[in-house]
Amino acid sequence: MAYELPAAIPEIPVAELGTALAYYRHQLGFTHDWGGESGGGIAGISQGDCRLFLADRAFRERRYGNVAPVLVWLNLSGRPQVDDLHDQWRRSGATIISPPEAKPWKLYEFTAADLDGNLLRVFYDFAWETRGN
Repeated sequence: MAYELPAAIPEIPVAELGTALAYYRHQLGFTHDWGGESGGGIAGISQGDCRLFLADRAFRERRYGNVAPVLVWLNLSGRPQVDDLHDQWRRSGATIISPPEAKPWKLYEFTAADLDGNLLRVFYDFAWETRGN
């Protein structure tokens, strides 16, 4: 039987959940949906259709968790959206590792980091625009 999988929800390892939640809210524009330090060391955040879990060290040690840094790819629908998000994050004081640029592998992308060194790579796949050229 074939399935259509739902969107993946990555677990982002963080050192201090309260500090990470503040950064994801204020610098990256996410909404804190549930959980936190008093909620077992894990929290759910979202922005539009994007959902992420932030998990502190104690939670990850109890639950087969990963370690920082991790890389999360966020696929946007066009170059203007990539540019707009980059501008929004830059203006809010987010750590931008690299500005938007077209890469030889046919992605238009930029990279931002959180306070724990985890990377958010925001991209638009423009390979379809160059097929047949």
